[in-house]
Amino acid sequence: MSDPTQPPVDPTRNDPTRSDPTGSMPAGSSVPPAYESPAAPVYPSYPAPGTPAAPAYGQPPAYGQNPYGQQNPQDKYNVLAIISLVSAFFVSLVAVITGHMAMSQIKKTGEKGYGLALWGLILGYLGIVTGIIFAFIFIAILVSGAATTSTFNS
Repeated sequence: MSDPTQPPVDPTRNDPTRSDPTGSMPAGSSVPPAYESPAAPVYPSYPAPGTPAAPAYGQPPAYGQNPYGQQNPQDKYNVLAIISLVSAFFVSLVAVITGHMAMSQIKKTGEKGYGLALWGLILGYLGIVTGIIFAFIFIAILVSGAATTSTFNS
């Protein structure tokens, strides 16, 4: 169906730049061209060297938080510090060795766990000293028991 308020269309005319159906106006006189040239691309501007860059997207991170949701290195506990404290209750020598290694790593990396490593060392050394004392007492009991001979004369 056609609209009666519109002028008739000439099917033989194929020029899309003319708006007037009669063809009396010159091509392109009051009508913009059907296709425009593309706009020039917009390139991002970069900050001057030495200035801090703003976050690329999203809200700026809160103070002390990593912007991508990962833990900061100083928020992690040193694994050797945990091993030192746990092994202090079972094998004191392992606690002392891993405690010293953990304290060295904590000083270099800034991780958490200095107190765990310290307590692992304290309990490890205490366990070693206690073990040595018990060993001397056990040896003394064995030597004193061997020195006394019991003879049953009946």
